[in-house]
Amino acid sequence: MRRIVVIDAPSNLGLRPPAPGTVPGCYKLAGALREQRIVQRLGAFEGGVVVPPRYDLGTWQEGDGVFNAAAIAAYTPKLADRIERHLRAGDFPLVLGGDCSIQLGASLAMRRTGRYGLAAIDGSADFRHPGNSERIGAAGGEELALGTGRGQRDLTDLEGLGPYLRDEDVRLFGIRDGDRDRQELAALKIPTVSVGELREWGPAALADAVRQSFDGSGLDGFWVHFDADVLDPTVMPAVDAPDPDGLLPDELAAVLGTLVRSPHCVGLNVTIYDPDLDPDGTAGALLTDLVVSAFAQS
Repeated sequence: MRRIVVIDAPSNLGLRPPAPGTVPGCYKLAGALREQRIVQRLGAFEGGVVVPPRYDLGTWQEGDGVFNAAAIAAYTPKLADRIERHLRAGDFPLVLGGDCSIQLGASLAMRRTGRYGLAAIDGSADFRHPGNSERIGAAGGEELALGTGRGQRDLTDLEGLGPYLRDEDVRLFGIRDGDRDRQELAALKIPTVSVGELREWGPAALADAVRQSFDGSGLDGFWVHFDADVLDPTVMPAVDAPDPDGLLPDELAAVLGTLVRSPHCVGLNVTIYDPDLDPDGTAGALLTDLVVSAFAQS
């Protein structure tokens, strides 16, 4: 049985400020899940904290590219170093974010060691890039584009290893039915499953089909990226973009558990939950329960 190793990646570098002069609170995600005893409940091992640089927009303005880019470019290899160590040891890294830009650390770590896939369970595609938007800035909404080589080179080609993921090795679950990126993703042959499609075909059946496609692909494995905003805001309001018509907990549990159960799944990160928006801790407790139950099924 693989050791689950919990790594804290408390970076908020990839999100816009929720209000002028403030910083996104998702850097508190790991602490909040630890308060719910996630490490003990999983019987996991400690992987430590990869401390990010300070959040500082400085003089950044719209049109300047990705803000905090230098800080993200410095942080990503540090996080990749920690993840890579555990991948090579045969451990299962569980990375507690943070915003979605931490996925670049996992993608870089995998790229260093072989060819891996990505199953992203996310309410949006996070595929904004200069080819489809004039509002580039927040890497937390651009990490899939950056990971597949679209965007500024100081983030897409770290260590000369870009792209970190191939288009054909990516699968997306749970994006909202009207997501504007679906047409572009379809043209690139990046499979997407919207909330409506997942309900029509069955979450466990769809996740199992994707699991089997990864298992038989010849890849060295695949990583799961879990963004809390995939959940409906009636149960997960504590995110920066609580869009309606998301997944319900039992639907998410079927997808997450099925993917984590695969012996080819090599790691998982959890992102975007903001404890500042969850004063009574209800959403954090649900998030912890979902992650723990996914591993309990494996």
